[in-house]
Amino acid sequence: MQPHRPRDLSELELGFARQRAVRWLSPRVLVSTGIRALLASIFGSYSDKRELQAVRPGLLYRHDEDDELWFDFVADLGDGFDATYSVASLLAAPSVDVGLRLPRGRVLILGGDEVYPTASARSYEDRMKGPYRAALPERPLLGPTMFALPGNHDWYDGLTAFLRLFTQGRPIGGWATQQTRSYFAIALPQRWWLFAVDAQLTSYIDEPQLAYFRGAATELRPGDGVILCWPTPAWAHRNPEDYDPIDFFDRDIIRPTGASIRVMLSGDYHHYARYSSDDGSERITCGTGGAYLVATHRLRETITAPSPRSRMRDQTEPRTFQLRARYPDRFASRWLTPGILGLGWRNPGFVALLGAVQAVFVISLVFAIDYGRRLGGGWSSLQTLRASLPTLLLALLILCGAVGFARIDPRSPRVSALIAGFAHGLAQLGLGIGWTASVFALHHYRPDWLPDAALALIVAVVTVPIIGAVATLVTGAYLALASQFDVNLNEAFAGQSIEDYKGFLRMRITPSGQLSIYPIKVPRICRSWQADPDGIADDPWLLPLDPLRTELIEEPITVARC
Repeated sequence: MQPHRPRDLSELELGFARQRAVRWLSPRVLVSTGIRALLASIFGSYSDKRELQAVRPGLLYRHDEDDELWFDFVADLGDGFDATYSVASLLAAPSVDVGLRLPRGRVLILGGDEVYPTASARSYEDRMKGPYRAALPERPLLGPTMFALPGNHDWYDGLTAFLRLFTQGRPIGGWATQQTRSYFAIALPQRWWLFAVDAQLTSYIDEPQLAYFRGAATELRPGDGVILCWPTPAWAHRNPEDYDPIDFFDRDIIRPTGASIRVMLSGDYHHYARYSSDDGSERITCGTGGAYLVATHRLRETITAPSPRSRMRDQTEPRTFQLRARYPDRFASRWLTPGILGLGWRNPGFVALLGAVQAVFVISLVFAIDYGRRLGGGWSSLQTLRASLPTLLLALLILCGAVGFARIDPRSPRVSALIAGFAHGLAQLGLGIGWTASVFALHHYRPDWLPDAALALIVAVVTVPIIGAVATLVTGAYLALASQFDVNLNEAFAGQSIEDYKGFLRMRITPSGQLSIYPIKVPRICRSWQADPDGIADDPWLLPLDPLRTELIEEPITVARC
């Protein structure tokens, strides 16, 4: 029987709904994601599904039967359809052309955040599983196997949907699945190994997981090379304690066997960055699978891991890593930053939110002042102060909200975030006070037949769209400026939802035992697709109307096993 192939791009034909890129600074997304993140952080320690997974069979997955192996790594993928499917279709293709033809990987590693903004069965279906099934509908000969590591967004429902999707042995289109837990160890050819650790919202590694990896590590021998997948690039974090779990894992699991971690891979930061040490060890961030782009121009040129400032007593000897490559490059990243001035265009809900806050502030301030003056006490009377108390409280909330927004990213420098947030709050209050002066004049000289309620309605109708747009422009200007001091750098790009500048890693273990890493970029995603109802079973359901162009970010990276 011929498998179903869609004849158009409708939800009924595809079996999933194509989603647009998440608008991260829309009020609905901010509130819902914030609540999920808070609940996950509170209850994650009390209901840690990693410990419950101890009853599942623990396996070392073997993909070492051949002399060589091609495999892929992609992370941060389940966002808008166009970006996610652009990358998925390239991963599913029999080969990609980057000046030389690279065959499809036999193993695909998903490095975290397989869905945005929060995890649910429907979100996975629409934003990840559906697009990947459409890219590779049926399993081809020698078809690939998919493994997935959860990121923080996968944990926002306690990992429930993730485990149901990836750990029950059900294929995702033409990709087989094998893992039974949210972490895994894979034996690769030529004494290479891949260990993927579930760090669950940057907490300590649970004991059942450590026991699993200790068991897997019994097969390691001196001189073996390990590729370590971690949900976040902790080596690039400014907090010295973030790297401690990696250092502990290395000292407790890997080093006693005589093996060494030669490569660390991560997503979470939505760009490509490679740091390398003098001994040839690599630390690579590649979170370009579909989510919004994040800046690279503020990356540090040199990092030290583990940090000398760590409080761990038994840490390994710190090593220095130099930044060797980034994508997009520094110039492109800087050039993209001012795009946040279009924040209101991409996030109209943010305009409505700031407009509503400004309307409440302006109306309350106008009538508080007018109330005091009517009582005859003047501007400094006790009555005026009492009437102004709600306005003062609202002003305080605006200042606190601005400071909280500046510190929403824990990686921002605390003092700089405090200063920048306070300045942003003052700018918003200044805008409200300036508009209040105009409204107060209108209120004072209004016709007698115009009641206060009608004037308030007029002010609200004008303030929400117009002053809201100006307030959003102020926020955009704040983000463009503050991001130059590492404050709200993520939000300056999240608010733009840039879908281009995507990519993934294609890797090869050669018969000689070397690991070759090909960092592939997709400078521009496709935004127009057409159904291919007459294709064969494993052909993609949808074809790009604008052909996808692939290039190497940098020359292939060669890593020796030891």
